[in-house]
Amino acid sequence: MSDTAALPKDFTFRLDATDGAARTGAIKMPRGTIRTPAFMPVGTAATVKAMYPGQVRDLGADVVLGNTYHLMLRPGPERMARLGGLHHFMNWPHPILTDSGGFQVMSLSALRKLDEQGVTFRSHVDGSTHHMSPERSIEIQGLLGSDIQMQLDECVRLPADHATIERAMHLSLRWAERCRVAFGEQPGKAMFGIVQGGDVPALRVDSARALTDLDLKGYAIGGLAVGEPQAVMLAMIETVEPYLPAQKPRYLMGVGTPDDLLCSVARGIDMFDCVMPTRAGRHGLAYTRHGRINLRNARHAEDTRPLDEASACPAARDYSRAYLHHLVRSDEILGMMLLTWNNLSYYQDLMAGMRCAIAERRLADFSEKTRAAWARAEAERAAP
Repeated sequence: MSDTAALPKDFTFRLDATDGAARTGAIKMPRGTIRTPAFMPVGTAATVKAMYPGQVRDLGADVVLGNTYHLMLRPGPERMARLGGLHHFMNWPHPILTDSGGFQVMSLSALRKLDEQGVTFRSHVDGSTHHMSPERSIEIQGLLGSDIQMQLDECVRLPADHATIERAMHLSLRWAERCRVAFGEQPGKAMFGIVQGGDVPALRVDSARALTDLDLKGYAIGGLAVGEPQAVMLAMIETVEPYLPAQKPRYLMGVGTPDDLLCSVARGIDMFDCVMPTRAGRHGLAYTRHGRINLRNARHAEDTRPLDEASACPAARDYSRAYLHHLVRSDEILGMMLLTWNNLSYYQDLMAGMRCAIAERRLADFSEKTRAAWARAEAERAAP
């Protein structure tokens, strides 16, 4: 029987092992299986920047993320549907999760107006006006053909006052109910709700409880990594986790650094996305077993070592730091491609390592050794 034939017709989540609050398992749906904990490379505009889709898959990615707001502007959802949907359009036949446009409510605050009915955006591309209601957000994600669709929400940058956080949280809950109705029943697909509440524990708990009552197929924690210290983010995860159903996947949106991933997996998170590894790669920063390496630094100009001689990724193993330094300082496209390739490889290897460690109930030891390797390399670089 082929792998495709073995896949279910509906969306399912299975827990295979736990280690403390950490979990490993699998999300299964008609387009494929997502091994959890999972890191989703960000393909905002139907591309993971500087990467071929086959490369992304070969690194171990089971799912990528697309952005509803950006794809709404271009090429447009109706055109995307006429062209066969996002999977066909970008040559990625595997699962795709789409953000709802809620993050742009925060990041493009100067270009939008918000009310009970939804958000009106002024396009950053050509100034045209687009209205996105909860219902339209779900309609767009459906036209794209997304496998996991997110509710429209209001994301608030922290720090913020209590009244602003509370208003946004309740608005997001009302929008979640409207999104659930608009989504209806779509076999093989899922809609996730998004817990909001800023850095206020009581509001986070209220949001999680209300969303759980909607009996959705998965739950995300949003509105974090938006200006608050890591300690606050982790405290909010610990606050919310007991109120999320154990038998459904948990997604921490927009996070984060390798250390954020270690800390959050230990607290029960199953899914992540972040632009950090791809954005860093385009700006000369490599993530490795040896910590972060800034290839713009002149110290690498004559360093013949690769980024990581033990890596299975050619970008990490087969090119010298001196060459990568040259490419970065010369603004060569190949430098961006190689460092993005390296960074996504490291992130996927980190997730695979955590999945194995959880299955063997040794996540704490894995995390300790990973951090020790980062610290050791950082101390060596700092030495005169």
